[in-house]
Amino acid sequence: MLSLVAHLARGIHVGWVMAREGGLSFVDEAALPPHLRVVLRLGRKLERPGLGPGRLPAALTRLGPSYVKFGQFLATRPDIVGMAAARDLERLQDRVPPFPQDVAVAILESTLGKPLSELFTAFSEPIAAASIAQVHKAHLVEADGTERVVAVKVMRPGVRERFTRDIQAMRFMARVVEALRPEAERLRPREVVETLARSVAMEMDLRLEAAALSELAENIKDDPEFRVPQPVWELTGRDVLASEWIDGIRLNDRQAIVEAGHDVAALGRTVIQSFLRHAIRDGFFHADMHPGNLFVDPAGRLVAVDFGIMGRLGLKERRFLAEILLGFILRDYRRVAEVHFEAGYVPSHHSVDDFAQAIRAIGEPIHQRRADEISMAKVLTLLFDVTALFDMSTRTELVMLQKTMVVVEGVARSLDPRLDMWTTAEPVVRAWLGRNLGPIGRADQARRAVLTLADVVADVPDLAQRMKRVLVRLDEDGPREASRLERRIRVETRRVVWSTLALWVIAGSLLAIALR
Repeated sequence: MLSLVAHLARGIHVGWVMAREGGLSFVDEAALPPHLRVVLRLGRKLERPGLGPGRLPAALTRLGPSYVKFGQFLATRPDIVGMAAARDLERLQDRVPPFPQDVAVAILESTLGKPLSELFTAFSEPIAAASIAQVHKAHLVEADGTERVVAVKVMRPGVRERFTRDIQAMRFMARVVEALRPEAERLRPREVVETLARSVAMEMDLRLEAAALSELAENIKDDPEFRVPQPVWELTGRDVLASEWIDGIRLNDRQAIVEAGHDVAALGRTVIQSFLRHAIRDGFFHADMHPGNLFVDPAGRLVAVDFGIMGRLGLKERRFLAEILLGFILRDYRRVAEVHFEAGYVPSHHSVDDFAQAIRAIGEPIHQRRADEISMAKVLTLLFDVTALFDMSTRTELVMLQKTMVVVEGVARSLDPRLDMWTTAEPVVRAWLGRNLGPIGRADQARRAVLTLADVVADVPDLAQRMKRVLVRLDEDGPREASRLERRIRVETRRVVWSTLALWVIAGSLLAIALR
């Protein structure tokens, strides 16, 4: 009861701040049922006079770091807050005053188990501070006597406890939203909060960020145009992350990039193609690729930093993305529709032809415009809007991908306003589809099927032993019952064995066909 009262009090406080700061101005009154329209109108009357633009970011900033992080997360979910609110939230800056230097040193020494003087020869004041951690520049001497410069991220004290408390309040408010507006269940507000909770939990263990950095580095080791800083594992712990210091020019400083002699058009293509390779080829992508997290190094390579927010796509989602992009490029709208149905994203009671017609309404206008006027991200945004008409449930990983693509596209076009997004994307998409849906891909699928069947066969002896133990126990309880069950088990065992042999035959045939 006490926790319920506390959550209710926090919810009322959040509503009050949102109302006073004008954060309710983005809510579409027409989309609300009558009883919630009355609440919205009352809330709008509480707005402070003279409010300017950026109302939603201002409200969330006033609520504190947890809500700033929540706002940044919602900026990746235009399906929930709408495109206008999502664009406003993109301006939300996760910048807070740094915490004292002596506190940072104490956390670092506690995490790494050594005094600062034994770890670094120099340790700067914080150069950047956010709601979860702040960054310092440090120098150390390697075993061979060479000096090395690293970036050291240190966790903010007390941040876990505050986020835990605020997440509990957000869970309560998500349940209230579903109770007051049942049709909101399609948007899965509780799942959104849980996704945020998992994301923040991972961000607050800097060893996991180092692991993400290491995994991405391994994926791109053969990509000459894109790199990431190397983590320094011996100087990394739960509350501390050390990584290679990056000397470069931020991508939001186009003039400096041009003056340094870099090819901005080629750099724009690299931004798009690198992101698509990571998403489609690897299924693991940087989900916070705003210009402040992207640099160009002296060699002209694109460098990404800050790996607290990462996105993952399974094989099905990667195939879905590649096929819908290629479908729009080739104007094959029926295939785009079929991909949605094959993936199970649109319920089967809908018509493929009707869905293809709706997709044509998105695709045809883009072919009436110049290539540099076509927004790939806008096409995907409209596509997700249309899917709502066909009862497509929200796919969190796809919406995060789509929103990241909006940011990536904006970065690329800021470098080269005439960049042809579709021509740039096509080689990456075709290469992946050719590799995964061509003969080599079919052979690889057959190989995985054979391995899966081998696992099933390998489990048969263990299954038989478990059955035997069950029979022994039943024999002690009742011989007649055991005898009846034993006969049934023998029948089922023979059926499983013959079914397994049949699957092996089928798998062998598929493998032979694929290798022709």
